[in-house]
Amino acid sequence: MLCLLVAFLMVQGSTAPSASAVITVPVANMYARPNANADVVSQAIFGANAQIAGRRGAWLRIRTADSYTGWITASSALRRKPYAQDGSCIEVESLFANLYREADVTKHRPVLTVPFEARFEVLSGRNDDPRWLPVRLPGGRKVWVQRGDVTSDPKPQTITDVIAFSRRFLGLPYLWGGTSTYGFDCSGFTQMLCRRRGVLIPRDASQQAAWPGMTAVTRDRLQPGDLLYFGASADKITHTGMYIGDGEFIDATPWQRPVIQIDLLDDEHWAPLFVAARRIQ
Repeated sequence: MLCLLVAFLMVQGSTAPSASAVITVPVANMYARPNANADVVSQAIFGANAQIAGRRGAWLRIRTADSYTGWITASSALRRKPYAQDGSCIEVESLFANLYREADVTKHRPVLTVPFEARFEVLSGRNDDPRWLPVRLPGGRKVWVQRGDVTSDPKPQTITDVIAFSRRFLGLPYLWGGTSTYGFDCSGFTQMLCRRRGVLIPRDASQQAAWPGMTAVTRDRLQPGDLLYFGASADKITHTGMYIGDGEFIDATPWQRPVIQIDLLDDEHWAPLFVAARRIQ
């Protein structure tokens, strides 16, 4: 189920790649230019497949599954065929998961600590260990992950389920350009919540509001699960969150407390900035 869903979202969000790579670090910053002093425009997380759109020295320009482009350091990815799409694969469902060199948490520090939604290929063969799974990293190394941190069959969630699920992330840090549990920005967070419903929406808030896969909703007809958009005007959208009912929405914001939090639509800060609402068709 997971591999089929990942493959479907990849097809929906991109064209056939001329060259592909997989992210091999927990989180790779995507920069506007091939320079670490440039703006961070987004991120790609461990196990994510991307198209290679260009190279300049020690930098790769990649296109992710949502058709977003940016520059990453070449050491953050491995050029290879798509990873964790065919056959047996798993996805991290804890906020974070530690990977170990052996099936033991006490002998050595983790090889890697990866965020929610990171993906792996499970090594073939019989494994009756009730606690551990052997997985293969993109470069071929064998490591171990605890079964309680991962799932092999994440099913699309209902709106009610997604709203309950979203509360798991309360208090995680806000991070401009962030798309992982190490830190989300507003549109990265709403995009992730929509993925839980099996829908891949665009990356940026303004792109989401203009996406033809959604319909406009008036404020008096808001329903839980609708996406809210804020800004100076409908043409200058700068923020988004998900409506959860009773006049509340959940969002990743730097306003007052830079964390994922629940805010009131009628709050004196948010009310004048509200410009649009959208419902996934």
